[in-house]
Amino acid sequence: MLKRIILSLAAASLLTACTLTQGVAVEAAPPRLPSFAGTVSAADPRAEAAGMEILSAGGSSVDAAIATMLALTVVEPQSSGIGGGGFMLRGTPGGVVESFDGREKAPAGAGPDWFLEDDGSLPPFGESVRSGLSVGVPGNIALAALAHEKHGKLPWAKLFEPAIRLSREGFLVNPRLNASLTRAKDRAAASLKGQELFFDSAGNALAVGTRITNEDLAKTFERIAARGPEAFYEGTDAAVLAATVAAATPREGAMTETDLSGYEALLRAPVCGGYRGYRICGMGPPTSGGVAVIQILGQLERFDLAALGKENPVTWHLFVESQRLAYADRELYLADSDFVSVPLEGLTDNGYLASRSALIDPASTLASVEPGQPTGAPLALADGDEPEERGTSHFAVVDSNHVMVSYTSTIEGAFGSGLMVGGFYLNNELTDFSRAPEIGGRMVANRVEGGKRPRSSMSPFVVWNPDGRPVLAVGAAGGGTIPVQTARSIIGVIDFGLSAKEALGLPFIMAFGDRVLLEEGTWLESSAEAFKALGHDQTMIRAAPVKANAVLRQGDVWVSARDPRLEAQLEMP
Repeated sequence: MLKRIILSLAAASLLTACTLTQGVAVEAAPPRLPSFAGTVSAADPRAEAAGMEILSAGGSSVDAAIATMLALTVVEPQSSGIGGGGFMLRGTPGGVVESFDGREKAPAGAGPDWFLEDDGSLPPFGESVRSGLSVGVPGNIALAALAHEKHGKLPWAKLFEPAIRLSREGFLVNPRLNASLTRAKDRAAASLKGQELFFDSAGNALAVGTRITNEDLAKTFERIAARGPEAFYEGTDAAVLAATVAAATPREGAMTETDLSGYEALLRAPVCGGYRGYRICGMGPPTSGGVAVIQILGQLERFDLAALGKENPVTWHLFVESQRLAYADRELYLADSDFVSVPLEGLTDNGYLASRSALIDPASTLASVEPGQPTGAPLALADGDEPEERGTSHFAVVDSNHVMVSYTSTIEGAFGSGLMVGGFYLNNELTDFSRAPEIGGRMVANRVEGGKRPRSSMSPFVVWNPDGRPVLAVGAAGGGTIPVQTARSIIGVIDFGLSAKEALGLPFIMAFGDRVLLEEGTWLESSAEAFKALGHDQTMIRAAPVKANAVLRQGDVWVSARDPRLEAQLEMP
């Protein structure tokens, strides 16, 4: 029997809003909410429609989220899909939260020197990406199967119908896909199949409005729909996937069929905290996103952001300083907790967060930011050399029972490794590891190890208001910007009372080391001098590298929203 879909021992603590009756977890009685059909938010309207189709057929929020992920494999091949992995959170009206880990894994043969040359040097980053070295064992299908086993209402095969239809009947290239194909041609066209699918005979990205069909992907979906996850992780498809990766891997230890058949999606304990009476829950390791968001918000709670206002440079100066502190901890301590001791309780402890918050001055900038020393922190770790993440998609669902799902899916960079099998791109998630296993003689927590899951920034969150009612499922894409986008959106809803679209559309500001990015074309750009006066001497005026999605309960109505910056990229002529 395939041992892929298991419950982690850590899951014993995940029923955080349950009472115990004779040793059995019993969910607290949910608040009364009006009935409705449910809603979906996704980066592409066609994937959103796939999720809505499943909700309309009586599916659960988990069913709809799976259908959305599958459809994104078709219409957003640059960002996510079954060739990658993800994290899913499920939150009920009664406050029970579950977190599903479908993060990719390094093959068993990988080790700390995985990316190093024979002389111990590092090759150019692009060489590592465009090879089998970067490909982790995909986890999205296993995650979907585990979540469906626990909470699916419709038959497994039913969830594949919208994606099969999109693959076989075709979809139109939108401006966003055209731009991605043009910018990342080195990956998108790395395989003959990628060239045939997405480029014309002259080698140019297919024009906006061109219809694309992907019969290979339709057949892949049909096999998985008929046979279940075994069709992906065992048999012919698994053999082809492993052989494709191995052929592109310039060293021993390449991915094998055993790596695929042994993959397990895990039910993890979530990471939960509080912010102004709201309960916020995210993913724990191997992602850093849940801890980072809880730290950012916890360090800001002593400041009255609502009184300061959403267009006050001081508000966002405080936000930047809190980011800097959280990211310093993230770089040093966060990694796969199955391999590294992560001081999770210490990092999210209220006393620790208060001590870190005390470092923040509303009138000036910290000259330097160092990691803290939370309880349980190992003292002999080094900060790694992880590169920026890119190719990701977030989607959020709430169903007729007001059960929230927040799911972030990724293949890492745009079009992943560029390798294709079965009509889909394979991820380059292993470059989320530190390519250098040690720095200054100290081991890096996020180094490569066989079977290990690379650290991520993905930050799916579910939120309950002070009355205990579910109110928000939110997350983002954009690599290292993800925790910042997610925290900013939560602040927009809680501190400023914004609608979902307004919260996602807040101007973007983020610290990158000692530099601060201010989103061009917003009031932040015109306030650059005010930020410099607060000590942010190195300001960059740039477009915002953001892409967030959410469903928000406003009164008794759930509203779906995507980042308004996306709309122009999705419009068809």
